[in-house]
Amino acid sequence: MKQAPVSPAPSRDGDALFEELCRALLTAPTPDAMARLLTDLCTPQEIRTLAERWHVARLLDGSDLSYRDIHDATGVSTTTIVRVARFLRQEKNGGYRAAIDRLKDQDSAD
Repeated sequence: MKQAPVSPAPSRDGDALFEELCRALLTAPTPDAMARLLTDLCTPQEIRTLAERWHVARLLDGSDLSYRDIHDATGVSTTTIVRVARFLRQEKNGGYRAAIDRLKDQDSAD
């Protein structure tokens, strides 16, 4: 028998809140469901910022464009482009890399 969900207790623990957010994001079964969740969760500017970072990561991975070319084409600041490039290529998190690779795998399976 399924247990009733436990009501969350107020918390200031940033790590626990982040983990809870990650779990919530993983509940979206479709891109449409994710769009609805992000629209509720984020301001339009926050969504645009996230989308721009993702777009920059894809451009850095899939093209030979310079940072300046990406800035000129997208309007994204060079500071943001450098940050995305660092996280894509150097940081241990590997989030951009894993997501890009999963999308490539999905595209090749279609």
